Amino acid sequence: MLKSTMVIALGSDHAGYEVKEKIKTLLESLHIQYKDFGTDSVDPCDYPRIAVDVAKAVAGSEYRYGIVICGTGIGMDIVANKIKGIRSALCTSAKMAEKSRSHNNANILSLGSRETDWQEIKKIVKTFLFTEFESGGRHERRVKQIHVLTDM
Repeated sequence: MLKSTMVIALGSDHAGYEVKEKIKTLLESLHIQYKDFGTDSVDPCDYPRIAVDVAKAVAGSEYRYGIVICGTGIGMDIVANKIKGIRSALCTSAKMAEKSRSHNNANILSLGSRETDWQEIKKIVKTFLFTEFESGGRHERRVKQIHVLTDM
């Protein structure tokens, strides 16, 4: 279970701004702290810098998890996964969020504000944050290989 003292790195572009604001309210209701890495409005902006800032914060161990949101979730997910140590998962269902954590030890959740409705996003966020990684065995062995093989 997620400890309430952990802080979540949170970021979106303009397309994900409204969902990010709702997620902030959800995190507050769960007594989970967060840091908002932007954007601060629905004015058009470029998503790569925000995704990099969130991913670097998580990769640097300052934050246990990150959540990034754009229109489809694809752009943020691609960029976040460029940062060493990041395992970002684009999830459109709570089942995907559960597997991303339990099997892949994902540390960033990527969401598409235009692809997934708010009720499902709430389930996805809660599932992602409260699902533990199945450490040991085949899942841990596979996760360890991700960064070893990609560094070759």
